[in-house]
Amino acid sequence: MTATPQTPGSRPELPADRDHSRPDTWAQLQIEHDESEPIPAATVVVLRDGDEGLETLMLRKNSNIAFGGMWVFPGGRVDENDKVIGCDGKPDDLATAAAAAVREAAEEASVSVEANSLVWFSFWLPPQGMPVRFATFFFATRLSEVAEYVTIDDGEITDHEWMRPVDALLKRDAGELELAPPTWMTISRLARFKSVDEALAELGAEEPQHYETHLARTDDGPVAMWAGDVGYEVSDPTLEGPRHRLTMTEDEYQFEDTRQQK
Repeated sequence: MTATPQTPGSRPELPADRDHSRPDTWAQLQIEHDESEPIPAATVVVLRDGDEGLETLMLRKNSNIAFGGMWVFPGGRVDENDKVIGCDGKPDDLATAAAAAVREAAEEASVSVEANSLVWFSFWLPPQGMPVRFATFFFATRLSEVAEYVTIDDGEITDHEWMRPVDALLKRDAGELELAPPTWMTISRLARFKSVDEALAELGAEEPQHYETHLARTDDGPVAMWAGDVGYEVSDPTLEGPRHRLTMTEDEYQFEDTRQQK
């Protein structure tokens, strides 16, 4: 659906808050706290064709803000000025999210994207109990053919890099960068595409996927579960049955989706 305006090396010394421990904390918060009101947000995955295949723009968050230190796609919360009213006089949530994605790409990376170029491919709602929950539309788009230079503010964003999806996954496993589950899942999905044309065509042809995450703690590491997983409703990953989950072990993230398997 298209939205419109209506090679790992040796492991370095790991930081104390590497991504294995952060989701584990989120899982505990889910147990201890009630559900908080989600904040509307939008993210845009900016793609280009590099010399060795598909690349995506990644930004590193300042360590002193929400999701600090993590590598993310451009994005953020919806502002009042982003709101779009549809022909029926009611707020158009998808068009509003697209407007926010355009603004955030410009603010965080000085990258210009058009709302009518955005392909909506997923929606993410974090676990309850987190101090801040962003209900986020994920869009994908192609970097403009006009030569553009990524510029960050060294405030909210402290670094940027164009990465092949497979390289980003390898760097995560090597402890060189930190990815939240929605970012990891998106990059893993992008890794199967060879070009921007292929990625946008297939993402646009598929029904946008909805993820409302339930987290649980295990001896192996935190487990994120989504609808269709046998343990989803009760946040119990030990149950036997269909899997739709991401297990975040110390050295590797392991995604399982056995819902269609017989």
